[in-house]
Amino acid sequence: MYKVFVNDIPIILSTKKDIGEKYKSFPIKTVKLKRIINKINDGELMFVNLYHDKEEKLLKHLFKKLPVVTAAGGMVFNDKNEILFIYRNKRWDLPKGKVEKGETLEESARREVMEETGIKDLEITSHIKETYHIFKRKDKYRIKVTHWYKMFSTYDGELIPELNEGIKKVKWKNLEKSRKALTKSYSNIKLLFPEEYLSTNPKNRVA
Repeated sequence: MYKVFVNDIPIILSTKKDIGEKYKSFPIKTVKLKRIINKINDGELMFVNLYHDKEEKLLKHLFKKLPVVTAAGGMVFNDKNEILFIYRNKRWDLPKGKVEKGETLEESARREVMEETGIKDLEITSHIKETYHIFKRKDKYRIKVTHWYKMFSTYDGELIPELNEGIKKVKWKNLEKSRKALTKSYSNIKLLFPEEYLSTNPKNRVA
């Protein structure tokens, strides 16, 4: 199963035609996706399931319907177990950006994080997952696939927001402050976080 966000509304991609009575289901191979997106944006649809009996075909059919923009970004931890957030468009977010020609995903993720935050000495420690969201540019819908990496840095210098990208703030946030920031973030960003950051009763420190 996959979640593809239109704003904060997820379109579910699954191998089941029926995933609940509140969902309207459509075969992903033949669905008029732009029509579905418009209905979501107009508030006419809230629960959508696009299905195919073969899971490996779900993204393949999705990517045939919209141009794909590949991006990469990072969830950066420091030695205090704080996470690096950016503030843009009145939401807390994680640094990311479009992959440039000739770059690997890892190279792009490191570059974008450094450019957007001013951080240095970044080490990629693991791959997290991909997120998917649909956006509109030049009156055309596109799907952004963002490849996320867990990173680490001991950098304790000045953090510099990339103002020309609309970033107003860059902040390290501990568990409590991260949980608060996530209430003013995006649904696809929340998918990246361990349960401890989403729970109202945080337990132990997350490594």
